[in-house]
Amino acid sequence: MENEINLRNFAYLGDAVWELFIREKTILMTNNAKKLHQMTTDYVKTDYQAQALHNIEEKLTQDEQDIVRRARNLPIPVGRRNIQTQYRQATAFEALIGWWYIYDKSRLEQMIKEIIKD
Repeated sequence: MENEINLRNFAYLGDAVWELFIREKTILMTNNAKKLHQMTTDYVKTDYQAQALHNIEEKLTQDEQDIVRRARNLPIPVGRRNIQTQYRQATAFEALIGWWYIYDKSRLEQMIKEIIKD
């Protein structure tokens, strides 16, 4: 099945999984819609995801590091070139989240706890 899903699709899925997780977390923190939106966007921004990946990289398995490396090397959309390094890191983060969601939900939960504690 892994060969049937490309890295961009893992990143696409990972983006949705990460945002859903963050939304589940933030709805418990406030009832104010404006604050809720701000807290959510703080966690799903490119720079947060890039930093989150950096914080867990030493804990990744060889297979997970390979996914990150390959996703980091995907071509970048022209509009994102001004933040290319962060965008590449965030794409790799999302691809890893998507891969975990499909293949190892317990690892996903473990690593999300690691990310959030930082």
